[in-house]
Amino acid sequence: MAATAVIGLQWGDEAKGKIVDLLTEDHDVVVRYLGGNNAGHTVVFNGKTYKLSLLPAGVLHPEKTSVIAGGVVINPKAFLEELDSIEKQNGATVDNLVVSDRAHVIFPWHQLEEAALEKARKDEAIGTTMRGIGPCYRDKAGRTHAIRMGDFIRPDVFRRRLEEIVPQKNTIIKALDPDATPLSADAIYEEFQAYADRLRPRITDTTALLHRELKADKKLLFEGAQGSLLDIDHGTFPFVTSSNSSGCGIHGGSGVPERVIDRMIGVVKAYTTRVGGGPFPTELHDETGQRIRDVGREYGTVTGRPRRCGWLDAVATRYGAMISGVDCIAVALLDVLTGLPELSICEAYEIDGERTTDFPSHIDDLAKAKPVYRTLPGWTEDICGVKKLADFPKAAREYLDALAELVERPVEIISVGPDREQTVIV
Repeated sequence: MAATAVIGLQWGDEAKGKIVDLLTEDHDVVVRYLGGNNAGHTVVFNGKTYKLSLLPAGVLHPEKTSVIAGGVVINPKAFLEELDSIEKQNGATVDNLVVSDRAHVIFPWHQLEEAALEKARKDEAIGTTMRGIGPCYRDKAGRTHAIRMGDFIRPDVFRRRLEEIVPQKNTIIKALDPDATPLSADAIYEEFQAYADRLRPRITDTTALLHRELKADKKLLFEGAQGSLLDIDHGTFPFVTSSNSSGCGIHGGSGVPERVIDRMIGVVKAYTTRVGGGPFPTELHDETGQRIRDVGREYGTVTGRPRRCGWLDAVATRYGAMISGVDCIAVALLDVLTGLPELSICEAYEIDGERTTDFPSHIDDLAKAKPVYRTLPGWTEDICGVKKLADFPKAAREYLDALAELVERPVEIISVGPDREQTVIV
């Protein structure tokens, strides 16, 4: 295979990090191609637990090349803090990581703008991570106020751009928040030049690098962030992220044609979770929902926020699989459902009295959707040590069969715990 992609099919937090980590052994280059430090992966590697946000899971494998491509937006301070943490935990320098000169830089004004805008929305706040991701992507699209890594590491260019941008940003922020303290171009320059000096050796043209690796018959692994239902174009707008978090974003974010990808793996939880605002048809507001949250440790890797939990929504998940074009499914956290006497999977919606299996394109319709459930028996047996499909309890196999049928993709990987060994390859 020339390349493999791992894509989340729900609203993010599907445990993609573990699947990426497992597949890294069979690939030469791991590529993060979208998002920023609003994403979060928890990876158990060599007996240690790592909380990754901006860095690709490949950084834990010193023999592999890790790439942060041009579609990513980068907070330099957060990037270096995460890198320092990984190096301290590992006791070794991360030498295998490069960053695109096309990636855009997050600055203090992005976080101030986001905080002011979220505050103004009050009860209809999107529920962002408040890390300036959306405003940075907005400046990227607007071009006028954008600074890329290639500009950032050139001191003269960087200073000139700050002198142009900061006065205009102060005007915007003052209009949004009259009590805001004006930003200083000089202060930002002094602080961020120190970051630029540390980052400069890692900055390169990653698009050219990736195409050289393909010519050399190296195998690429594309690591998705967030989930398909948060895609800026195809997700539950406006309660989405600010980039193409479905499989649609791979080419734009990396510069690598999608036709080189031989295998697209979609990752789903055995249930559904969501962080922030927006409709969630299968959300549970009862003891079962709280039990799933507690057993699954459903609290954000990045923010620590409790996640909203509910039954598996096969309508939404099938839509995610469709737009991302996945070939097969990896089911994560199946063990969390152990002990529940009865399980439900949403197989259709009822909207205004009509049954449908199509995922609505408008959130008002999704908000009205009533889930139509298929009920299945639960299991009580401990499945955390299961090594092959035949050893699962009958009820667990029936649940997996129903999931595959409703999402219309075969289940090929099953995760039953955080450790790498707790994985069943079908």
